[in-house]
Amino acid sequence: MPTTSWHEAAAALAIDGRAFIDGKRTDAQRGARFDCLSPVDGRTLAQVARCDGQDVDAAVKAARAAFEDRRWAGKAPAERKKILIRFADLMLAHRDELALLETLDMGKPIRYSRSVDVPAAQNCIRWYGEAIDKIYGQVAPTADHSLALVTREPVGVVAAIVPWNYPMLMASWKIGPALAAGNSLVLKPSEKSPLSALRLAELALEAGVPAGVFNVVPGFGDEAGRALGLHMDVDCIAFTGSTRTGKQILQMAGQSNLKRAWTELGGKSANIVCADCPDLDAAVSAAIGAIYFNQGESCNAPSRLFVEASIKEAFLDKALAMIPDFAPGDPLAEATVMGAIVDPIQMKTVLGYIEAGKADGARLLAGGAASRVESGGLYIEPTLFDGVDAAMRIAREEIFGPVLSVLSFTDIDEAIRQANATPYGLAAGVWTADLSKAVRAARALRAGTVHVNQYDNDDITVPFGGYKQSGNGRDKSLHAFDKYTELKTTWIQVG
Repeated sequence: MPTTSWHEAAAALAIDGRAFIDGKRTDAQRGARFDCLSPVDGRTLAQVARCDGQDVDAAVKAARAAFEDRRWAGKAPAERKKILIRFADLMLAHRDELALLETLDMGKPIRYSRSVDVPAAQNCIRWYGEAIDKIYGQVAPTADHSLALVTREPVGVVAAIVPWNYPMLMASWKIGPALAAGNSLVLKPSEKSPLSALRLAELALEAGVPAGVFNVVPGFGDEAGRALGLHMDVDCIAFTGSTRTGKQILQMAGQSNLKRAWTELGGKSANIVCADCPDLDAAVSAAIGAIYFNQGESCNAPSRLFVEASIKEAFLDKALAMIPDFAPGDPLAEATVMGAIVDPIQMKTVLGYIEAGKADGARLLAGGAASRVESGGLYIEPTLFDGVDAAMRIAREEIFGPVLSVLSFTDIDEAIRQANATPYGLAAGVWTADLSKAVRAARALRAGTVHVNQYDNDDITVPFGGYKQSGNGRDKSLHAFDKYTELKTTWIQVG
């Protein structure tokens, strides 16, 4: 924590909202800017460059030049490794500043920005730095008169478009493997939370990433984002965000140069708690903590809770006793565990779903209203609905807010069927002491990650991504290199 209070540190923070292109801070070429507002209290944090196609062209041109002259891709893997580890070290050295930018920009509690987001983001950069010189090619089995090599090469210029809910971490999931593989990068952060990405680019340059290799173009999706999706000189685009926008990204890739397009999209994750759950208190704590963490603004949040009928009342009693602990508070206070909703649009969306739940006949047991309105910020009470039917909107559509829907079941097979009855397939959970039941459920659940007797435990070593309309490709782990490299076969005639 800074020597002064977080509020004093926020007041003293100097924020530069200009784009970062070819190693330099720069205004948008047309001079356009937009106000970056804090959901904490409504203050204007900075005026941010509103980049459009001209700025994207400049960033892609810089990235292409950097790639073609091999100022980064041509470095020995051990040298790129040293620079990325130095980058991670600088992120830790600027931990308080980065955490403060994250909290002010999108509203999450400072305790988590500092203890979760910054450490996880720097660990991602460090891990991929460490991995660079440990990725081997292959020698294919051939006859004696041939030698066939299979090697990985960087794909070229990578565009990354990242969301507002974990701005720094989601950016790092792209930055780490893309740069480790030797690519050049153009990053477009969400217009709702652009500040940490811009600062990361400066720290990368300070660490030794050459100018032009890592560029940041803040702006709106229909301007900067669309320009990247349609750009003829972008070789790969990696997107994390809504399923609706992900479909547009795939269409733009096809309309332009057939760039490789990778998406990590929405979710409506199911968490199934059976009567033979080995630890009911742990199941309640995980279910409540996971849905209200980050204000419910998590794509893998377990927003559909299936509880076996015989234990539902006991479960709900324990859950309702926990909910007051998640009352929204000042995000700059160390004790706060749930902060602000990112902007008025998302606030209206979440409150609209709460009204839809009530109108459809779900039973509101907790929350359901705006909170801390006197602060000037954007806050919603932790909300819990019981008596939810699978056909209700709150059980079908991604809310992206602190709203939990509870459904009951008597047959685990029926619970699995309902859990899978969604266009999404990002994550799921199952709680049972029966190992056979757990394995069978994990195999049957159509999700990229299935948690058993816990929810949301993982680390950088395992892939993250979804089935169905939750996207394609995987972030994290060595599998992420598949997105940012080309496989090349070199067949050599011997003798």
